[in-house]
Amino acid sequence: VQLQASGGGLVQTGGSLRLSCGASGFSLEYYAIAWFRQAPGKEREGVASISSSGTNRYYGDSVKGRFTISRDNVKKQVYLQMNGLKPEDTAVYYCAAVASGFRTVHVFISERRYPYWGQGTLVTVSS
Repeated sequence: VQLQASGGGLVQTGGSLRLSCGASGFSLEYYAIAWFRQAPGKEREGVASISSSGTNRYYGDSVKGRFTISRDNVKKQVYLQMNGLKPEDTAVYYCAAVASGFRTVHVFISERRYPYWGQGTLVTVSS
C-alpha cells in the first residue's frame, strides 16, 4: 500500500488549492481515505475523510464549508479541494488509508485507525 500526496504550495489568503492523493499497490475501492494536517508546533488533526464508497464524508470543524474531499476510484486518486484558505490552514497535509471493505459507508476520524500514510505535502497560506 503506497500513498503519494501532492498539490501543496504557496497561496495567498482567500485562495484555493487542490491536493491529490495517489494510491498504488492496492484497490482503492476497499479503503477509506482521510486527510490530516500538522502545523508547526501543533498536534496532527483530522481535516476530512471519505468512505470507500464515496457516499459518506466527514469534515473537521475548522474546514467545514471551505474544503471538499472527493475520490475517483478508477483513477485511484483522492482529492482535497481547499477554498477560502486562511493562514491557519498552513501545515503539512497527509493522506492516509484504512481497509474498510468494498465500497462501504464507514468513515473513520481518528488517526489511530489509519495504518497507511503518505509522505505529506506542504501548504503555506500567506496573509
